[in-house]
Amino acid sequence: MCRNIVPLHIFTPPATDAECHDAALQFVRKIVGTTSPSRANADVFDRAVAEIAASVRHLLDDLVTKAPPKAREVEAAKRQARSAERYEAIRAFQEQKRAARAN
Repeated sequence: MCRNIVPLHIFTPPATDAECHDAALQFVRKIVGTTSPSRANADVFDRAVAEIAASVRHLLDDLVTKAPPKAREVEAAKRQARSAERYEAIRAFQEQKRAARAN
């Protein structure tokens, strides 16, 4: 869905309310298709973010697992490595296209 929304389950320390809010904000932005609502829709937008953040908080609090907690730093490093690979692949592809047009 959205690469800016990161998993929040099974981390040590547990996800904060701010992280739940940020994930909810990204989700609503993706659904609506804009980064900021018009003044006419600001209340509805903010209410949706608050409701989804509360749902995320309840979900994370109620989930049960036997898996060991993950380290945030390790998972962040994995995401950064995947991102670097993805953007390097895009850069290489664009260079190939430029070279093909130049010939």
